[in-house]
Amino acid sequence: MIRKRTRFKPAYWGILIFIVAEILTFCVISRENVFLEAKQIYVPSQPSQAISLWPQPVISDSGVITQTPAYSSLGPILIYFFAVVIVLSTVLFLIPISALKLVFRVLFAFLFCWGIFIILVLWLPLAVTIIISVAVGFSWFFVSRVWLHNFVMIVAMVSLGAVFGRFISPWTSIILLLSLAIYDLLAVRFGYMLWMMKKLGESSTLPAFIIPRRASEWRSSLRQSGFTKLVEEEPSDSKYSILGGGDIAFPLVLTSSVYFARGFNSALLVAMFSLLGLVGAYWIQATFFKGKPVPALPPIAVLSLIGVLIVV
Repeated sequence: MIRKRTRFKPAYWGILIFIVAEILTFCVISRENVFLEAKQIYVPSQPSQAISLWPQPVISDSGVITQTPAYSSLGPILIYFFAVVIVLSTVLFLIPISALKLVFRVLFAFLFCWGIFIILVLWLPLAVTIIISVAVGFSWFFVSRVWLHNFVMIVAMVSLGAVFGRFISPWTSIILLLSLAIYDLLAVRFGYMLWMMKKLGESSTLPAFIIPRRASEWRSSLRQSGFTKLVEEEPSDSKYSILGGGDIAFPLVLTSSVYFARGFNSALLVAMFSLLGLVGAYWIQATFFKGKPVPALPPIAVLSLIGVLIVV
């Protein structure tokens, strides 16, 4: 979901964030196999079938029978995702956000630590990686500046894309992206997405990129009172724009999936089409919605599908 506050600058920043995330993703995924081989770590490859709807036995050409794991199959992934959505919605509805603030901040800090760890461990010694990861997580927990939040969000989304994109086939990944695009469209249309973002914003743990209108606002703290009402404000009155984390994470999963199945050139082409989808989302918002919240995943998914049809 994109929520735009000004007509041009947020779009430019959102596109830049997407490009940086894609570049960092290529750096990480190009290093994965080298790291795994050097450390002699076995990681299952993508399933051989184009689309894995559910875990099932697969017979290779040599007659070896293997089981498609749940994390490589579309059905379990969607079930896990919507189960998390339902549980999170129930918790946010039943429990006051004041009682959940510390819990959410700890969970987000852990996610950001994990994201930093996944990337740095590919290049740095384990002990150094752990120290830096914990330091960054604690920094976000106690400092919570806008620039730091956006930085660790990029890192976390890249790590998610690089890890999970390795396990699912490109077609499974694109169907997942299309399914979530439909969810994104309905969630924004019926107000669920804004309600959830509002509740999470009250705990200073907004799962989104926060794009300031002015350069000085990049140093602002997420704990200041203005952020708790960020989603409720009218576009013309707010200092910030919002770009949903999923609008970055799920295209990165697709890019990684295509990379491990088809190589760098194919992944680069799909990444470019995904970027065009984000540009299209901003164009649709500016042209038809005048700054109101717009689901970004539908145009991203459609353009990504075109890219996949070309390369797969």
